[in-house]
This record gives sequence, structure tokens and C-alpha cells, in this order.
Amino acid sequence: MKIVFFSAQPYDKVFFTKFNTHKAELLFLETMLNDQTVNLAEGAQAICVFVNDKVTAAVMAKLAGLKINILALRCAGFNNVDLEAAKLNGIRVCRVPAYSPEAVAEHAVTMLLTLNRKTHKAYNRVREQNFALQGLLGYNLHGKTVGVIGTGNIGTVFCKIMLGFGCKVLAFDLIGNKALEAIGVEYEPLITVLKADIISLHCPLNEQTKHLINPETLAMMKTGVVLINTSRGGLIDTTAVIAALKSQKISALGIDVYEQEEKLFFHDLSENIIQDDIIQRLMSFPNVLITAHQAFFTDEALAEIATTTLNNIQNLIENTKLSPQAALIA
Repeated sequence: MKIVFFSAQPYDKVFFTKFNTHKAELLFLETMLNDQTVNLAEGAQAICVFVNDKVTAAVMAKLAGLKINILALRCAGFNNVDLEAAKLNGIRVCRVPAYSPEAVAEHAVTMLLTLNRKTHKAYNRVREQNFALQGLLGYNLHGKTVGVIGTGNIGTVFCKIMLGFGCKVLAFDLIGNKALEAIGVEYEPLITVLKADIISLHCPLNEQTKHLINPETLAMMKTGVVLINTSRGGLIDTTAVIAALKSQKISALGIDVYEQEEKLFFHDLSENIIQDDIIQRLMSFPNVLITAHQAFFTDEALAEIATTTLNNIQNLIENTKLSPQAALIA
């Protein structure tokens, strides 16, 4: 069995090689999958892609022409995959539905704490022998109202952590979680959740959620809201958020994802002139914290991603049934 990995990073090679118990032939390519690069998968039985690979209808047709009928995502989200085209071309699609909810939820909390207590600024100050506290004032999370949009695996963990801080947690989801309600999470309409002191996004990106944060929903929020996004960049209308930062409607923004991140994230651009004026504007704000899609990046998560992905592929080859959450098209 030969598997070709697109958008592969050095850590992908380390973890997938380590957990390759099925002794598959693994080929790691740094290039992203698109209509021009898909032919690099020739001779493979399966390909493995990540969040920024573009698996369009044209790509699906070419995969079918190469007699590749297994597409494995080494992530949970699948908004970058044309599932209808996969069905038409007889390509089975699988994903990793829950590699480590704790990793992403804990990163969201890390961003919130960093923005609040300004530890990143304090670190740089002290290294320059500046021990003044001016400009580092934060606030207690205890007693604050936190709005959580999306209570799947990651949102559930985030809710529990916030309850542990003594916060009031309001949640919005199409389907409520009785177990969360039992420990104090209150499900409310979106318009109510948007009025929280802190809002954290944990929902998938689809036609209904694209630009969920837009001028209309921002207007519903309280002045001084803190917004955290560790889910998908497309949930946020970045131009509208920049306007809200300028007007101080948003007091702090933490994002681990960005709508145009495929040209930036996972690359060392330290010697380049970045042409993306929007992210350059975001980085100019002192109350904005950006990390480069690293919320998933823990030892435990990478081990789970590798083992689950390889097992998914092997099970599809053997026609073994996958879990409903892992099998997008079985």
C-alpha cells in the first residue's frame, strides 16, 4: 500500500513513520494538493491531506483517473473537500474526528489568558530589564460570562475549563448537550450568547457558519468583548473585525486560524515581504494575538492523528466499517 501525503511537515513524517504499523509505503510531499499537483500521487492507493489542501471537483476527477479511491484527512474539518464530487467519482473520504479536543481547547484558554494578563508583553519587557507594571492590567476571569459557539468535542472541553475558572458559561449549538447542562452550562439563543464578556468559536465552517462574525453579529456584542477563534478562519469576516478593533468594540482578539492562511501558515516567511495587507493590519494591533494554526500541535494529538489516519486507510482498503464520525464517504 502506498500513501502520498500533501502539505507534509517534518513532524508529519516523524509521527506517521513512527505509527506505521501496517508497513505502508509513505511518500511525504511539502507541496499543497491542487489541480496542478494532483498527478504527483500517481501510483498511490490513497492520499492524505490537511486543512489547506484544495480538494476540488477537478482534483477528484483526476484522482479517479489515477485510480485513487481513498482520500484521508489528517484533521477534523472537511470544508476544503468537495464531497459531492467524491461521491460522483467513487472516492471514499475519511477524517480524524477527535484527535485531541483537549489540545485545541487548552490553546483557546492559553490565548485568552495571554491577552488578559499580557504575559507575552511582560516576558519581552523583563528581558529588556523593564519591570514596570503600567499597561499590563488584566481582570479576573472568575465571575465573567463566557459565550461558547459550538459544543462538539472541543467546545465541550472548553466549557468545562471555563466552569473551572468560576465563569458563567452560555452556549449555542443546534443540538444541546445534556451532560454540559447538568454541570451548569446554559444553552441560549445565539443573540444571547453574543452578549457575553468573552466569546470563543468552536463550530465547523460551512455555508451556515461562514462569516458568522460579521457587522450584524458584532453589533449585537457588548463593547469590550474578547473574541477567540481556534476553529476555522472563515467563521470571521476579518475586515469587519478590524473595524471593530479600531472602534474598540472588540477589546482583544485571539486567532489561531485565518481565512487566507494557506499562503502563510506552516511556512517560514521571515525573509519575505508579506503581501497580505489584512493580516499585516491585524498584526499591528497591540491587543491582537495570532498563532499559526498550532492549537492541535501537541504530542498526544499528533500521535492520535497518525494512528487514526493510518487505521482509517487500512480499514477502507479491507472494507472494514469505520465509525460514522470518521467516515465522510465510506
